[in-house]
Amino acid sequence: MKAQATPEQVKAVCDHIEQLGFRAHSLPGAQRTAIGITGNQGEVERGNLEELPGVAEVIRVSKAYKLASRDAKEDNTIIRFPGTDATIGGNDIAIVAGPCSIETREQAFTIAEKVAASGAQFFRGGAFKPRTSPYAFQGLGIEALQIMAEIRDAFGLRIITEAIDNESLELVVEYADVIQIGARNMQNYSLLKKAGKTRKPVLIKRGMSATLDEFLMSAEYVMSEGNYQVILCERGVRTFADHTRNTLDLSIVPAVQRLSHLPILVDPSHGTGKRNKVIPMARAGVAVGADGIMVEVHHEPEKAWSDGPQSIYPEQFASMMDELEQIAAVLHRRVPRGIHVEAATA
Repeated sequence: MKAQATPEQVKAVCDHIEQLGFRAHSLPGAQRTAIGITGNQGEVERGNLEELPGVAEVIRVSKAYKLASRDAKEDNTIIRFPGTDATIGGNDIAIVAGPCSIETREQAFTIAEKVAASGAQFFRGGAFKPRTSPYAFQGLGIEALQIMAEIRDAFGLRIITEAIDNESLELVVEYADVIQIGARNMQNYSLLKKAGKTRKPVLIKRGMSATLDEFLMSAEYVMSEGNYQVILCERGVRTFADHTRNTLDLSIVPAVQRLSHLPILVDPSHGTGKRNKVIPMARAGVAVGADGIMVEVHHEPEKAWSDGPQSIYPEQFASMMDELEQIAAVLHRRVPRGIHVEAATA
């Protein structure tokens, strides 16, 4: 659409697209709105569309991931969280921290207090844990979600947690600020579509053997249902290497940013699986241009119920924040310290 196109003109174009039997996806940008068209089997007749008031041009998107592509939207997507100054995407680098699993209320609050004091804006914690072994700890379920809701109230941290199936998704939508789709579910298309029907931000972790195109197509599944608040996360892929848990593929960050407007985070905890490698790779993630870092933090990792060896201590997290702040400044970016939550009005 033209930069000066009115909301009424945008709506009129969307209505016209729907009347043609297709689906319209309005993607507002900093300067102008793009409208993606899906549901068409071939190229859409441009003539009538180009003549509609407010339309600047009609562009054919050749990629399969139409809505996630920069062809559809040039501006970077920024995910905002109402009532706070927290964002994912844009100039600020989002920092997500917390334990692999919520074990007890005391454990979760201890960690949340420490990461909040060091400046984190987002708290991660597993309530539902898809584990390789059926005998491993599977998570506390709704009890963990309730604990994290209390943490949000106490510290202002926005909550990111994983949904593993349709049943858990409904609970995560109720309690969390961001729905995480884990690596094992990156190609669970029914779950992605259901997440797309929500209007909560969705964070998709890259599958253990997923290509760049497959990764972006998973985002497309969510966006095709009308949810455009999608965040990508590189968490390592499986290779022949045995010196790390996975191989953290930092090259995918600039590759994603060239092709897509969606923000991308880096998870060096799962990407390496070893505490001594987490902070160096977090530094590298910021240096390569990631929009955020997700790390696991535990005050007693030797007693953790899951992923203790890759969890850093709160003191290490505090040092990491100082280092990331300095690296971000070189790139003319910023690591916000803490979160400002607007006071509720009666």
